[in-house]
Amino acid sequence: MTRLLGKVAIVTGGASGMGRATVMRFLADGAKVVVADLNEANGAETVSVAKANGHGESIAFVRCDVAKESDVAALIAEAEKRFSRLDIAYLNAGVGGAFGPIAETSVEDWDYTFAVLTRSVFLGMKHASQAMKKHGGGVILVTASIAGMVGGGGSHAYSAAKAAVISLIENVAAELGGDRIRVVGIAPGVISTPLVHRGRPEKYEKQFSRQPWPDRGEPEVIADVASFLVSDEARFITGETIKVDGGLLAQGIALWGTGRDNTFMKSAGVNRGTTGEAMVVRNLRDKS
Repeated sequence: MTRLLGKVAIVTGGASGMGRATVMRFLADGAKVVVADLNEANGAETVSVAKANGHGESIAFVRCDVAKESDVAALIAEAEKRFSRLDIAYLNAGVGGAFGPIAETSVEDWDYTFAVLTRSVFLGMKHASQAMKKHGGGVILVTASIAGMVGGGGSHAYSAAKAAVISLIENVAAELGGDRIRVVGIAPGVISTPLVHRGRPEKYEKQFSRQPWPDRGEPEVIADVASFLVSDEARFITGETIKVDGGLLAQGIALWGTGRDNTFMKSAGVNRGTTGEAMVVRNLRDKS
């Protein structure tokens, strides 16, 4: 396909899960892609997969902490240096973040969650938009979540951070429309990625079975929607966050249980996703 022919994209969190699937889709659709991720081993593997598929000249990897402004600025600069411009910024990087009862959530874990999930989007929008203005516009795509749209979709910290992201999408779309920069979001439901199953997808069959649509959500379903949203076919869509959830929100959700039976209430800590950094879990059974 040539849907994105001639376009230059960055994909944060692009070395695994939905990010990697979208990198491969963008490449197949003709784009040049700079993959950004904190996990260098996963980044090298992603580049290797792309090269094996004949895209070696169209991909690059940059190690990037998306919560650090200097890293984000350097990422945008590298895309411009290597491929001369920036047309698409997919701000996808994420972690599970802080979980557990509100009284057990540390300020440090709360701040970490918002740094990776929300500050990173602000920084990506800030620097990507400046690069896009040089060439007459572009598209900023953000991974939001259905957890930011309704209660019961995630931990309190994760859900609040994603709700903030959805608000950013709307407000920045209004600001940048005159510059021909579209800002759009994808709100996944339960997608079978390492961030969700941590190598044990069978553990989450209950969550997958709660959606009306019978097929499991795989990373490629997000990549398909992402490719459309950043293409000219979606040229009149901005300020919108599209649910890609197999109908979960259509029927109402309590994915992780309710009240004290909620999965996130049985322990506390912080999930650092596929960054390569260790997850912290504190069992709360002794406090009950």
